[in-house]
Amino acid sequence: MPEMLFSIRWPDGQAEQCYSPSLVIKEFLEPGCSYPLDEFLSKSREALNIASQRVEARYGMPCSRALGQLARLESAGQRYLATPDARVTVESFTE
Repeated sequence: MPEMLFSIRWPDGQAEQCYSPSLVIKEFLEPGCSYPLDEFLSKSREALNIASQRVEARYGMPCSRALGQLARLESAGQRYLATPDARVTVESFTE
């Protein structure tokens, strides 16, 4: 399966590189776009769950790395829940 990395920038300016075991993330997020925090988390959740399911269909077990990445995004996103108009920017994809 083609893996990819996607770079994001949190509302406080902190950059983070994220992992997806599938290119499906490209169907949900676009480099150069800024998303409201809840929308970013929702799109990431859906994309990474689909990616994990694709790994499971192929190898017989879900992708723990994709699910770990999702947990990391969900946890980090909690820091910005009280920030008005918090946005996450998708900076780039690396295949």
